[in-house]
Amino acid sequence: MTCSACAGSVEKAIMRLPGIREAAVDVLNNRAQVQYHPSFVNEQTIRETIENVGFQATLISNIDKNIKRSTQVCKIHVNGMTCTSCSSTIESALQAIPGVRKAQVALATEEAEIHYSPKTVSYNQLLETIENSGFEAMLISTGEEISNIEFKVDGLDTDHHTTRLIEKSLQAISGVQEIIIYPELNKVSISYKPDMTGPRTFIGVIESTGGGCFKASIYPKGRGKEARRQEEIKHYYRFFLWSLVFTIPVFLTSMVLMYIPGFRQVLDIKVINMLTVGMVVRWELSTPVQFIIGRRFYFGSYKALRHGSANMDVLIVLGTNAAYFYSVYSLLRAAYSKDFKGTDFFETSTMLISFILLGKYLEVLAKGKTSKAIAKLLELTPETTILLTLDGEGNEVSEQEIDGRLIQKNDVIKIIPGAKVASDGYVLRGESHVNESMITGESRPVAKRKGDTVIGGTVNENGVLHIKATRVGSDTALSQIVRLVESAQMAKAPIQKYADRISKYFVPLVIILSLSTWFAWFLAGKFHAYPKSWIPSSMSSFELALQFGISVMVIACPCALGLATPTAVMVGTGVGASQGVLIKGGQALESAHKVNCIMFDKTGTLTVGKPVVVITQLLKKMELQEFYVLIAATEVNSEHPLAKAIVEYAKNFVEDKENPAWPEARAFISITGHGVKARVQNREIIVGNKSLMFNQNVEIPLDAEDILAKAERMAQTGILVAIDREVAGVLAISDPLKPGAREVISILKSMKIRSIMVTGDNWGTANSVGEEVGIETVIAEAKPEAKAEKVRDFQASGYIVAMVGDGINDSPALAAANVGMAIGAGTDIAIEAADIVLMKNNLEDVITAIDLSRKTFSRILLNYIWALGYNILGIPIAAGFLFPFTGFRLPPWIAGAAMAASSVSVVCSSLLLKYYRRPRKLDNLVIHRITIE
Repeated sequence: MTCSACAGSVEKAIMRLPGIREAAVDVLNNRAQVQYHPSFVNEQTIRETIENVGFQATLISNIDKNIKRSTQVCKIHVNGMTCTSCSSTIESALQAIPGVRKAQVALATEEAEIHYSPKTVSYNQLLETIENSGFEAMLISTGEEISNIEFKVDGLDTDHHTTRLIEKSLQAISGVQEIIIYPELNKVSISYKPDMTGPRTFIGVIESTGGGCFKASIYPKGRGKEARRQEEIKHYYRFFLWSLVFTIPVFLTSMVLMYIPGFRQVLDIKVINMLTVGMVVRWELSTPVQFIIGRRFYFGSYKALRHGSANMDVLIVLGTNAAYFYSVYSLLRAAYSKDFKGTDFFETSTMLISFILLGKYLEVLAKGKTSKAIAKLLELTPETTILLTLDGEGNEVSEQEIDGRLIQKNDVIKIIPGAKVASDGYVLRGESHVNESMITGESRPVAKRKGDTVIGGTVNENGVLHIKATRVGSDTALSQIVRLVESAQMAKAPIQKYADRISKYFVPLVIILSLSTWFAWFLAGKFHAYPKSWIPSSMSSFELALQFGISVMVIACPCALGLATPTAVMVGTGVGASQGVLIKGGQALESAHKVNCIMFDKTGTLTVGKPVVVITQLLKKMELQEFYVLIAATEVNSEHPLAKAIVEYAKNFVEDKENPAWPEARAFISITGHGVKARVQNREIIVGNKSLMFNQNVEIPLDAEDILAKAERMAQTGILVAIDREVAGVLAISDPLKPGAREVISILKSMKIRSIMVTGDNWGTANSVGEEVGIETVIAEAKPEAKAEKVRDFQASGYIVAMVGDGINDSPALAAANVGMAIGAGTDIAIEAADIVLMKNNLEDVITAIDLSRKTFSRILLNYIWALGYNILGIPIAAGFLFPFTGFRLPPWIAGAAMAASSVSVVCSSLLLKYYRRPRKLDNLVIHRITIE
């Protein structure tokens, strides 16, 4: 390592690995210290990852092998958060717990994601900590590798013996992690390892316990988060309606009926001294609103202040209490005085609470729509499926329709035409076409026959398929996509740290401004600094000052600032997922909008990735069959796409094309970026490029040179084959360009984004492909570490670099780039290393990803303008800056309505991203389909 950029690349590459808790790279001492979960990753993988980025790595020591390092991820729903001050309070409380390695709390999704050591701390302690911080906590999941299912058990009662009997029976099942029984709900919740057991086993055990007096079934779906959201919407709606019942009469008696003859006389009737009927009525009506309907604000402010922070609830309580208790003071003063002429502000406190509840109702309603993308993904799974029972010979014995959630690993399920595939698996019997567009974006149905894999949530078009389930529950591809989108919505964008910093000081600053406003107007009135005509006839100078102070306190809202970034990220990532672009959080979104240089891998990225042999030229007298058998026996040991193309073509020269028997290859060696060599039938076989032949001291004849040059001019890859150190033949392999590749490069150029191609292929082929697609800068014959080095070179030149690739050899460059984009059909390693996954496997989505990130980031900035604009314009108006010139003042209840509107407007602004459409240039793109046989 030579500089901090090198250290950053190493750190980023390590952190991409699953199970990494922390990575610290010391560039001065050439050391890296990594904390990791041994169940997910090992020292060898970490070392290889560092070497793939382009550095040499040696394990110094495995520090403290007895340390409790197992990591688990816990997700908790948090209710009661109002602004970033709340989420920061919870994060700080969780981080302070021994054993908690990382805690992230998202205001928009109302969820906490905690990485912790289960040997040091339990999830119950995490729940307790959140509740002690003043918020409601509900467990969503305790670990990514554990599935959870709930059963309704008829016959279950509150008898301890009964519940203990069921619990002991279930605990005896291998793979069961935790059992929670709710007798009053007839519900049993079970956490289990899906690889070891499944829901049908649980049903069998429950029903066989207690002599068959129990009947178990899947608990009715509540859709978890969505059910809680609906309950919260109903809660705010109910409270708002009750608030209106009391607020409307208060408003009428104080602002409308006072001006209607008859009503006025009744309201002005003296009860005692100067105390009137109207004052008593308003007091009685406003008290339930202040202390019963508004009690949530008291609880929220108490809990916040108890932990040394201040949130929106504190402002509301201060503002409404000032109005309410001053009104009570006026009422008591009127009761004991025969000449007191004071005014009450009961309508201020009641209308404030009503408008704030209306704002929260609209906010929750709008926030619910920001996560519709996940709901749509979850709806892809079928409600029911057909389970087959097979005999020992694989013949069908019986079939039954079961709930889709009851599928277990290795089950055989029947998929009829038009039905959805219930889980990931492979075809045991039957042929059909499956529509995978909802997962991969591929519009044309994909042919499926025996042995082919299928994805859960896709639709069977025609024939009947028998599928063996290999991945169920949380292990399915659909579940992984849902988790990826949820994680993306949890992750904070870097720009959000500014909002968090502002929110930290926001409420104390507003309280100071409010008190200063009241004090300034009070002193001005006391010393007659303004004419008496400015004071409304119905109030005193003190009351005028009090109204200005209350208005300042309630118009300022930190909620809008806290929602500006996460709601836009939620909608943006959701829209991306619906279009086949999986963006891994706010960091990726923010980085992608700055990209001005994109580096493309060639094979599988710019090209289709299914190379085929198009020319075979023998330079030695031998049978074509013998020639290809020797090459295939060597190349069958390689994973390279070109090797697979050669082996596939060689099958044409053997009888059994389905299961060809190639001769044994001994002393096989793969030379990365060059080719392979081995001994087959006592003959030395070398297959590769010119560099490999030079390194192996194999002379290349002029005929072979001519064939290679001709292939390269036609954008084909030339492969030399040497048998016993003599060039015996030349192969030309063609990998056609992806549809629309040239047009995509042209559109990127119009977006002022530079395109570069980097490939391990030879210069001739690379230049031809570059010329064909319109890429001027071409880097060829680059090894994996060289690709990452080139990324760093362009970053050093001031470019914000995105890398688009699909293979294992692209993962170092993907990790080193500012934004890594993996083609969805690529390898798992490439997808793991990337910031953005293009599920549809086409180049158009590179433009969609960048354009969506630009639109989302613009929306975030607009949200901040909305949020800060309300406060920058509203606070001076509320403080009475316009009053001396225009006579206009902002009553506290209108200020409260403006505060509520600020949060709603920010969320609605983010929701407009739902109508995102990809650039029109892509709609006009004429894509020609390529078919390879």
